[in-house]
Amino acid sequence: MSASQGPDYDRLFAKGTPAATPRFTGFPKYNFVGGHNDPTRIPVAALAEAAAAAITREGAQLALYNMGQGPLGHTGMRDLVADKLKRHRGVEITRDDVLITSGSLQGLDLVNDLLLEPGDTVLFEELSYGGAISRVKKRGVTVVPVALDQDGMRMDALADALAALKAKGVTPKYIYTIPTIQNPTGSILPLDRRHRMLELAREYGVPIFEDECYADLIWAGMSTTPPAIYALDPAQVIHIGSFSKTLAPALRAAYAVAPWPVLSRLVSLKTDGGTGSVEQMLVAEYFGKHFDSHVNALTGVLNEKLATMVEAVEREFGAAAELFVPKGGIFLWLRLPPEVDVTKLVQPAAKRGIQFNPGPEWAVDPASAKSQLRLCFALPSKEEIKAGVAEFARVCFEETGIPKQSGNVANRPG
Repeated sequence: MSASQGPDYDRLFAKGTPAATPRFTGFPKYNFVGGHNDPTRIPVAALAEAAAAAITREGAQLALYNMGQGPLGHTGMRDLVADKLKRHRGVEITRDDVLITSGSLQGLDLVNDLLLEPGDTVLFEELSYGGAISRVKKRGVTVVPVALDQDGMRMDALADALAALKAKGVTPKYIYTIPTIQNPTGSILPLDRRHRMLELAREYGVPIFEDECYADLIWAGMSTTPPAIYALDPAQVIHIGSFSKTLAPALRAAYAVAPWPVLSRLVSLKTDGGTGSVEQMLVAEYFGKHFDSHVNALTGVLNEKLATMVEAVEREFGAAAELFVPKGGIFLWLRLPPEVDVTKLVQPAAKRGIQFNPGPEWAVDPASAKSQLRLCFALPSKEEIKAGVAEFARVCFEETGIPKQSGNVANRPG
């Protein structure tokens, strides 16, 4: 009797199901993608101590969904968020204004579930988080790009976009912005632009969706940055943030802050039985004592890695690469000459053990970023950054003739 082949699953899959994901075979030698962080900066011993203390004190409550503390999440975790946002982002809230989410991606999904329907329109910075762009487009929503400059979203461009949409009878569902360490360009939106964005949002009756996932990682220090947009007008803003980039992305610890009429609906949409309580206990216990010292040390290490990457790109690519040096975070955005299509470098680079984020995946209009790319400098060591950038320059030259070998090889030390 022959073994069953099973049903024809391809025929049964729902329409629009994504293509199959290949089996994971490990990270490439030179991994410049994603939001990974520096593994040497994970405080393993301190986290183990924090976990032991938190579980010893509160572990019996794990018998209850949400540890019996309600659907907003662990009270200690929400107190941590409220304290951090007050001290560093100028936000005056209590734990009851905070919803803990399983990563900021869940926050994105919840807000989109609440506000978006097919045919709606939203406004995005022309270059933005690829995960946010793809999520909105998959819902059949029109994404209108707003031009950026070295300081973030341009308010003249935002005003023009809102006026043009109003002339068509269209009111956008929200303005999505990453104002503090913009992803992918690394800019910080100045205070006057934040006020102007709020003026436009109020004038056109559009909420602001503020994503501050990288706002804690500032080279000049968190005290030097403008307050969160939410701090300036809480009624006008939905705010999300994360501890993935400051502690550990594997912990999936993030949060949403919004006026109660909005937050209460997000709670209703969050039907996962609660974000992992052990993770919340751990983050609250460790960061409740060590947030500032941990972040200060981490940003110092990341800034050094950025300097290493900038030096490597300038050495290997010379004038062929225009760099957008970030004011914080973990990414370097760069533009190659317009004749370079970075999507055609993905496979050749992968064969040489290099992975990077091609620019079109981070642009509302993919064609506008065909010669641009994003490199994450947090995960690789300084030595890996130097070697990986050099290898990537060789791949780029072999495929496109750019950068010229005279600048790419002759000036390389050793």
